[in-house]
Amino acid sequence: MTASNDTEVKPDRVTQLEREGDIAADYLEALLDIADLDGDIDMDVEGDRAMVAIVGAKLTQLVGPNGKVLDALQELTRLAVTQQTGDRSRLMLDVAGHRAARREQAMLMAESLFDESEEPPPAISVFDPDFHEGVVGIVAGRLNKQIADDLGISIKTVEAHRANIMEKLGASNRTDAVRKYQAWDAALF
Repeated sequence: MTASNDTEVKPDRVTQLEREGDIAADYLEALLDIADLDGDIDMDVEGDRAMVAIVGAKLTQLVGPNGKVLDALQELTRLAVTQQTGDRSRLMLDVAGHRAARREQAMLMAESLFDESEEPPPAISVFDPDFHEGVVGIVAGRLNKQIADDLGISIKTVEAHRANIMEKLGASNRTDAVRKYQAWDAALF
């Protein structure tokens, strides 16, 4: 497992993230055995997160409708890692390329929102997993403090993300932002 992306990660942090990936892989391999499903586990470090993917055929039941099962599985995997390390995990889990496909579609959609001369600001980059989680928190009606706690970032950062998201969506208030994001998300899937 190696660190990828443009973000510099300290060597001891990479080791910690690799350990998170190993713990998650062990947990997920046991789950695949219990469920009698075939799949391989890929691990990587991207930015400041462990990235774990289950790849293989016939894994759609681990994704579920709109990725709901995948979201639950990711939270269970994070919990398993947290129980062993004692530290909150922010690992990202993908199954059968579901999140990767969503990310690609989100990138294409984001590109269509900007003309060729305009770049999306880094604070709402679709490459950043925190962007999606932050938007999901906003759409779910979570408070800034709750989103900050979930993502392990400051409330000020959440407020900055929220302002940038609302500006780029052309939303005048939270309800408008939720409506526009849901329409955007529905257009993707």
